[in-house]
Amino acid sequence: MTLLSIPSPSSGVWYLGPLPIRGYALAIILGIVAAIWIGERRWMARGGRAGEIQDIALWAVPFGLVGGRLYHVITDHDLYFGSGQHPIDALYVWRGGLGVWGAVGLGAVGAIIGARRRGIKLLPVLDAMAPGVLIAQAIGRWGNWFNQELFGKPTDLPWALSVSDDTALDLGYPPGTTFHPTFLYECLWCLAGFAVLVWADRRFKLGHGRVVALYIMIYTAGRGWIEMLRIDNVELKDVFGLRLNVWTSIVLFVAALVWFVVSARRQPGREARVYDEGRAPGDEPDGETPGGTDDTPGDTPGDKRGDTPDDPVVEPATDTGQEHP
Repeated sequence: MTLLSIPSPSSGVWYLGPLPIRGYALAIILGIVAAIWIGERRWMARGGRAGEIQDIALWAVPFGLVGGRLYHVITDHDLYFGSGQHPIDALYVWRGGLGVWGAVGLGAVGAIIGARRRGIKLLPVLDAMAPGVLIAQAIGRWGNWFNQELFGKPTDLPWALSVSDDTALDLGYPPGTTFHPTFLYECLWCLAGFAVLVWADRRFKLGHGRVVALYIMIYTAGRGWIEMLRIDNVELKDVFGLRLNVWTSIVLFVAALVWFVVSARRQPGREARVYDEGRAPGDEPDGETPGGTDDTPGDTPGDKRGDTPDDPVVEPATDTGQEHP
């Protein structure tokens, strides 16, 4: 047992009268709020309207929660459908158990639906939202700390994680064993990834889905080595000697890299429009833009000022020097 270690909370649930407040659920909610706030700022800097990321989140968040739960239940099905288990427990999301890949994948489907309903082009809005997702993942990982779950192999490092004796015994380790705090590693990786992603977007004016591609590459590069440290029991963990999540990280990293390179060659720079035709700020309700052509100022996403053809075209906010996360 190491003399220095990160303590685990004695309980992950607090009560306000009869109302339980769960640390896992609180971490997820705080992460979602942070992602929406960051996404709103970035979207408005790209020429979008205030409130649109919140509208998209009304679709993306429920889809993401369902996707995350489905992925977890599929890869850990014996926890719910094995001998002596209760299938109804698969619905208790607040107790923990959300797979990142399912949450991001199905959450993206929800975002597509929300964006289409608002006449928003998909790739620009996903590029605006991607850095905030890393922050959501960084915050959400602390839910694993509250639940004393998804930590790594035993270690005596000064920052090792101390868990309850019952948790250690359940995994076959003697009381007092300390473990790699993989939740902390992933949190710090996501925070560093957020900084790199925002810097790269400002420096190179990334567009056409390249922010999303870079997000996937950053996250999967970290998730791959962190996953190798984990010792949690996953039914589909061993595929040709590697955990399923490691293979998923490899495949997604390669796919994102290909997208990034091909997109940069075919469509350098950022999109000139972030809305579908007839849906940009300044467009007329009947879909006709002032002046009757797509080249008029009212059809330009960043143009917030004029309704007359004499107003100068304002490029998207990325060229104005405006700072955003």
